[in-house]
Amino acid sequence: MTTAKKHYVVTIARRDPAAEAKETAEPFFWKKKKLEEMNPTEWELLCDGCGKCCLNKLDIDGKICFTCVRCRFLDAKSCLCRIYENRFAKVPDCRLVDLRAVREKPRFLPKTCAYWLLDNGYDLPSWHPLVSGDRESVHRAGQSLRGRLIISESEVKHYEDYIVDWQDV
Repeated sequence: MTTAKKHYVVTIARRDPAAEAKETAEPFFWKKKKLEEMNPTEWELLCDGCGKCCLNKLDIDGKICFTCVRCRFLDAKSCLCRIYENRFAKVPDCRLVDLRAVREKPRFLPKTCAYWLLDNGYDLPSWHPLVSGDRESVHRAGQSLRGRLIISESEVKHYEDYIVDWQDV
């Protein structure tokens, strides 16, 4: 029997894309530009605010396993980081979602992540706030962490006990 190689994969924090200055972004910019061509505002607007990237993950034998354990700074109701602007100072292992992270193998971003979808030739889903025009659409579509059984990392000792098999992560 082989022993599984385990190490913790860090959480990522995002902020509310609807709070960004949408009027400064070109309409349908995600259909016209590659990720490399996007400016910082457009990049931030791609985040759908689902909160799934803020789940703690385990790397077990080269496979990323999502848990139902959230970063202690993720607001479970809004699915947004409460310390977004200072997240790297407060959470040293918080990951920046940049182009390198989007293309990292194995994939640690959820299957529904706009960055991953666009980089792999898919379009944004109809529930994405940029498509729907409504920041709540991600929640109504059941594509966020809102309403799911998740717990704070401050309450966990053995992350392996909290691995989930959700279809959207």
